[in-house]
Amino acid sequence: MILIVDDRPENILPLRKILELHQFPVDSAESGEEALKKVLKNNYSVIILDVQMPGMDGFEVANAIAGFSKARDTSIIFLSAVNTEKKFITKGYSSGGIDYLTKPVDPDILVLKVKTLHRLYKQQEELREAQKALQKEVEVRKRAQEALAERMQELQSVMESLPQIAFTVTTDGRIEYVNNHWFLYSKDAHTFPELHPDDHSVCEGWEVARVCGEEFVREVRLCDLHTKAYRFYLLRIVPVRQEGSILRWVGTFSDIHSQKVTAEMLEQEVSKRTQELLAKNNELERTNHELQQFAWVVSHDLKEPLRKIQVFNDMVKENYLKDNPEAVSYLDRSIRASARMSRLIKDLLAYSQLTVPAPFMPTNLNELMQELLVDFEETISRKKAKITIETLPVVEIVPGRIRQVFQNLISNALKFSRQDQAPEISIRAELISRKDIDSPASETGDYCRIVVEDNGIGFDEKFLDRIFVIFQRLETQGNYEGTGIGLAIAKKNIDKHGGLIWARSKVNEGSQFVIVLPLVQRPEPVVVMKS
Repeated sequence: MILIVDDRPENILPLRKILELHQFPVDSAESGEEALKKVLKNNYSVIILDVQMPGMDGFEVANAIAGFSKARDTSIIFLSAVNTEKKFITKGYSSGGIDYLTKPVDPDILVLKVKTLHRLYKQQEELREAQKALQKEVEVRKRAQEALAERMQELQSVMESLPQIAFTVTTDGRIEYVNNHWFLYSKDAHTFPELHPDDHSVCEGWEVARVCGEEFVREVRLCDLHTKAYRFYLLRIVPVRQEGSILRWVGTFSDIHSQKVTAEMLEQEVSKRTQELLAKNNELERTNHELQQFAWVVSHDLKEPLRKIQVFNDMVKENYLKDNPEAVSYLDRSIRASARMSRLIKDLLAYSQLTVPAPFMPTNLNELMQELLVDFEETISRKKAKITIETLPVVEIVPGRIRQVFQNLISNALKFSRQDQAPEISIRAELISRKDIDSPASETGDYCRIVVEDNGIGFDEKFLDRIFVIFQRLETQGNYEGTGIGLAIAKKNIDKHGGLIWARSKVNEGSQFVIVLPLVQRPEPVVVMKS
């Protein structure tokens, strides 16, 4: 805004019209006192001030305005029609005036001067705003620098309290700060600790990580300045970021020498034990093979004498002792004992051969069961047994060994039947989701659960931990024939197939044997031991 100060309204009016014609907002005052009041209330870019006025003249008004901080950027143009001498012009400039014009004034010149001074006022306002913004920015940066320095001091305090070697690195890779532990491995704060000759590639790796802005972790060996011995350390250097930019890097060397030495010793011990284990395993395999050969030879050599004992006993009984009931009784007992011994040798031979590897193949269990039942036709008919077999799945098995399992289970169900009731045996199967006796049924399961259930004499479940152990019998030899090996053979066969077998029973209420088998055999993972 432009302020025109003149005691004569007829002088103010033409100046107002000229300035308003050039889009300047204009205000006016008819005395020095009124002008000072308006200057205190409003901001003016230019004041056009008449020199000759009653009361306060223009020079006095200019001196007063110069004392106002609010008007320090306001330009004053003096106008005078009377005081045109040099001394008055000089006094006008010394009073704070920017220009001194004499009347009559050239309107164009006046407008140009006002435009120039108004533009200067606006520029000064913009400069003041810029200065304020710059000052505010300086204050913000100063506070940020102080906060950063405070955090840096805290960081250094923390680093000094660490048991590790700790240091900071600037963004251009210079070491900025190190704690006291640093000097155990370096002579000064700007030299990296001496590395083992085989670890010099660490420096290149760190440089790549620094350029990429990525965390760097590596095992290194540092040379102790006093002992000249190398110790293992874990070097970790991480970037410290603020608003996405990396301010610095913080690094630590953590002493892992004890763990590393222990790990190496443990690895050597593991390697040693592995070699010993391999040697023992080879020895065990050789011994096992020898035992299999021995079992086969022994059983074969024992069968022939037993067969002769049985034949000769039968011949003596039929040809020489028909009339001696007491002798016949003794011979019958001898024949039965020979038969039991023959069965025992046969079962022992079967048990010893379970360790021999055999190929797995997809097998239809329904066909296997039908073939198996042919072997029991005479017993089934004699005991009037009823056997129900539901649809069974195709399973990848060793057919001969799973046949042994079901042969033993069906044989036991027929053998341990109640005297007053015909045997009833049911065999059913379903797919399940996992290898678990009580797993829920699942049409897409990878395992099958087969249940063999009978209505026989049963047994007390407190003996469950005994029935699958070789030579363990729950019934006396006099009541039921058997060797106590059948269920042990069944369990070992199921174990070889990666399955499970379990039993549920109550005395005089029958038994239930549950088998879980994988539908497809998967090779076991090979564990490679490092030497």
